[in-house]
Amino acid sequence: MAGLIRRDDIAAVRERARIEEVVGAYVTLKPAGVGSMKGLCPFHDERTPSFHVRPQLGLWHCFGCDEGGDVISFVQKIDHLPFAEAVEHLAGKAGMQLRYEGTAEGVRSRREEPGRRQRLVEAHRVAEEFYRGLLDSPGAALARQFLAERGFDRQAATTFGVGFAPEGWDHLLRHLRGQGFTEAELMASGLVSQGNRGIYDRFRGRLVWPIRDVTGETVGFGARRLLEDDPGPKYLNTPETPIYKKSQVLYGLDLAKRAIAKERRVVVVEGYTDVMAAHLAGVGTAVATSGTSFGPDHIRIVRRLLGDRADAAAGVIFSSGATHGGEVIFTFDGDAAGQKAALRAFEEDQRFASQTFVAVQPDGLDPCDLRLQRGDAAVRELVGARQPLFAFAIRSVLAQLDLTTAEGRVAALRSAAPVVAGIRDRALRWEYARSLAGWLGMEEVAVRRAVQSAERAPRPGPSDVGGNGAAAGRNGYPSGPPDERRAPAGGQSRSFREDPVAQLERRVLEVVLQLPQYALAAGFDDLAPDTFTVPAYRGVHDAIRAAGGTRAYGQQVERLSSAGGDAAGRAAGWWADQVRENAVGPVAGVITELAVAPLPEDRPESLSAYAHGVLVALLRMGLTREIADLKGTLQRTDPEDPGYAQVFAELMELEGRRRSLTVE
Repeated sequence: MAGLIRRDDIAAVRERARIEEVVGAYVTLKPAGVGSMKGLCPFHDERTPSFHVRPQLGLWHCFGCDEGGDVISFVQKIDHLPFAEAVEHLAGKAGMQLRYEGTAEGVRSRREEPGRRQRLVEAHRVAEEFYRGLLDSPGAALARQFLAERGFDRQAATTFGVGFAPEGWDHLLRHLRGQGFTEAELMASGLVSQGNRGIYDRFRGRLVWPIRDVTGETVGFGARRLLEDDPGPKYLNTPETPIYKKSQVLYGLDLAKRAIAKERRVVVVEGYTDVMAAHLAGVGTAVATSGTSFGPDHIRIVRRLLGDRADAAAGVIFSSGATHGGEVIFTFDGDAAGQKAALRAFEEDQRFASQTFVAVQPDGLDPCDLRLQRGDAAVRELVGARQPLFAFAIRSVLAQLDLTTAEGRVAALRSAAPVVAGIRDRALRWEYARSLAGWLGMEEVAVRRAVQSAERAPRPGPSDVGGNGAAAGRNGYPSGPPDERRAPAGGQSRSFREDPVAQLERRVLEVVLQLPQYALAAGFDDLAPDTFTVPAYRGVHDAIRAAGGTRAYGQQVERLSSAGGDAAGRAAGWWADQVRENAVGPVAGVITELAVAPLPEDRPESLSAYAHGVLVALLRMGLTREIADLKGTLQRTDPEDPGYAQVFAELMELEGRRRSLTVE
C-alpha cells in the first residue's frame, strides 16, 4: 500500500531511539538490577514503582496495569498518536529520513506530508523563532520595558524563549504560509483565530512566552497584554489543540524537570514571571500552570518526576525533613484568592505521597515582586519558610471565625473537623487533632470525637488514586512483581501464580528472553514442545521455537560481530523482536512482560549460575514426569512380558540423565 513506512526503517527507528531516554522524558527511572530500570507508571496512578524498562531489549512493561511494548508503542500511548505518527516523531528526534512504500524513490519529504502532530509542533517552532526575533525590534519597546521593570535582562528572555507578537493582523500568518503551512494546519495549531473576514494572528501586540511539554517541544504560548487599548484579557493563552491541553502542561517543566528529580522537590507558583524569578533566584524547581488551576493531571506529571512512593505516605522522614516522596510546595498570594487556591490544593493533597507545603509571603508579594524588591535571597527564604499544607488549611478555616466566643469556637470545630478527618495518614490525623484542640482551647477528647464523627460522614473529595492499591506489597517476589492481577492468556486464575511449576516455567522463559546466551549454552532448544504446562507459557515457547530458538540468537551474534560494537546487546534487541513477531494474539503481551520482569538474581557474576539453575530444574522436572509415567507403566506390566525389560532400560536411562543434571 502506498505511503506505508518501510519495514526496515521502522526497525531502524526502534534501534536508534533509546527507550530509556524516550521514557525518561516522562518518568524518573532508577536502576532496578542488571539491565533493568523502573519508575512510576505514566499510564495509571500508583505509589510503588511497577513500571520496568529493559534498555538492551528496547521493551517496557508495567506490572500494575499490564501495559507494555516497545519504544514506538510507548510514544503512541503517552502522546495518543497513531503508529505512523509515532514512528515519524521518533525518526524526527533521531534525525532520520524515513522511506515510504509506493513513492518516488521510496522517499517522502517530512515537510510535504508528515504526521499531523509533528506538523503542529513544527509550526510552533517556527512561530517561536518568529516571536523571539522580534523582541529586539523597534515595535517591541513596551515588551522590553515590561521585562526590565521586573528585573529580567536580555539573557533571561533568551533562557525562557520570551518573544514579541507584533501589532497587526497577519504578520505571523503570512510568515507561516511562506513556510508552507496550510490553512487547515494553522487553524488546528491555535496560532490563528477565525473572524468574519478570514483568519488572523491570535497574539498581537503582546509579550509572548513559549509553553513547552516535558520533552522541550513548544506546544503553545502564553501572551501578556501590553497596550492600553488592547480589549483582550490580561493574559491570553493558546486554546485547546491536539498538542496543547492546559490541564496537562506545566510552564517551566522542561527547564525544571532535572532539578525536580534530583532535589525531590517541586515549587508551584502562579505565573510565567514568577517561574522566571524563581529560577533566576536559584529555585530551579519552579513551575506554573497555564490558564487553569493545579489539578489531577498536573499531579500525575509531578508525581512521576518526583518518583512519588508509597513509603512516603507512611511518614518516613529523612534527617533533612524531607520524606522519601519529596516535597511539593505551593506558593500563593497572601490575599483571599491565594488562600482559596491553597485550600483547593489541599483537596488534591491526598493524591501525593510526598509532603505538601504552602509558602505564603505575609505582605502578599509574589515571587517576581519579592525578587525585584528584596533580591534573590528573599525568594529562597520564602520557599525555605514553607509550612505544612495541612496546618495552613486548618488555620485558614479558623481565621474566618471569631475564636473569642464559645459560639465561634464551636463553629470553628465544626468547620475544621472535616479538614482534619480528610488526612488519610491516621497518625498524622490525630497529631493535627491534638493541635486543633490547642488552637481552639478545647479538650482533646471533644476534638477527637468531632473528627471521628466527620470521618463517618459522607463527604466529596478526590478519589484514592494510589494508596496501597495494586502496586503495594509487591517487593520480594522471586521472579518479578507478585500479586499480578491478571493471569497470562489461557484463562488461568490468579492462583496459578502461586503454583511452583508455573513459577519455574516463568523463570525459565524470563532467562530465555533476557539472557538467551545462557539458555543456548544449557540446551534450551532441545526441550520438547509439550514441556511447558501453562497454556500461555506454552504459547511463548511456541513463539521462541518459531523464531528459530536460541540458536537463531547465537547466529545473529556471529553475524553482528563482524560489524564490531556490542554484538550481543544488539542481538538481544533483535531476539526479543523476533519472538514477539512470532507470537499469536495476546501471547505477545506475555512475552513483553517476561522480557522486562526483574530477575531475582541481579548480580552479574551470578547470572550464569542462576540461569543454569532454573533451566536444569525445568529439565529435571520434565524427566521426573517421564520417570513417573514409566514407573506407572512398569507396575502395570508383567515381569514375564517381553516389553518389561525395554521399559526398565528406558527408566534406568532417564534416572541416569536426571542424576547427571546438577546445578553448577
